[in-house]
Amino acid sequence: MQQVLPGKREWGIFYGLLAATVFTTYLAGGWMFSFSLLLILGSHEFGHYFASRRNHVRATLPYFIPAPPVFIAGTFGAFIRIQQRIPDRRVLMEIGAAGPLTGFVVAVPVLWVGLGMSTVTPGEAVTGLSFGGSLILELMARLVLGVSPFAEGLNIQLHPVAFAGWIGMFVTALNLLPIGQLDGGHVMSAMFPEKYPWLARLFYLFLFPLGYFWPGWWFWALMITLVGGLQPAPIWDATLELAPRHRRLGLVSMVIFVLTFIPVPFQVS
Repeated sequence: MQQVLPGKREWGIFYGLLAATVFTTYLAGGWMFSFSLLLILGSHEFGHYFASRRNHVRATLPYFIPAPPVFIAGTFGAFIRIQQRIPDRRVLMEIGAAGPLTGFVVAVPVLWVGLGMSTVTPGEAVTGLSFGGSLILELMARLVLGVSPFAEGLNIQLHPVAFAGWIGMFVTALNLLPIGQLDGGHVMSAMFPEKYPWLARLFYLFLFPLGYFWPGWWFWALMITLVGGLQPAPIWDATLELAPRHRRLGLVSMVIFVLTFIPVPFQVS
């Protein structure tokens, strides 16, 4: 099948949005933060893009979304748009898992290096905005800094590179929620097509009690409802069974979701 390469207009949009997002993320956290964060986000979306091209599925280039620097990171993330129906469950798994796996692989060394440049200070809990922890942050903080991010009487002052890694892990977890058009929805519907409908509803309903601890989960539930609801990506052939390597991709994706999930990402004290 002949591949359709991106045209000048699509490349122009790509570079224009990338340049705008470089600027806004630089204003939000400096050049090291901007480079680190866009490296993670770009790796995630290009993972989807190249998996789509490898499987002869038409998709746009990654589109970065700049945001006012007051929105902490200076970006609302990035996305690609699949332009045709997915052929079968194997392709759906490859495209769905490629983004978060690639982004995670890049985010791990970014977070590791960033934690090495961070500082640990004694003192009571600081007032203002604090960031929640995940299993991967707990593990890496103990390995790099020798302390737990949840230890009483200690504060970890994240370096901008570490903060970019933290955001990268958080974005990975958000995308791996097993709901609708999210990456996790693609992975779960490919892996468990019969069980997916009730699994998606269960995780979707779980967002509402979580919202009492962080209202952002209510906003995320609203966004999921507006962008396709709980429906999985449409595919041509739902009968083709997954190969063992595709099931391994699904299992690794689920492990990464558990490692990166943050129940309360932000907290004001």
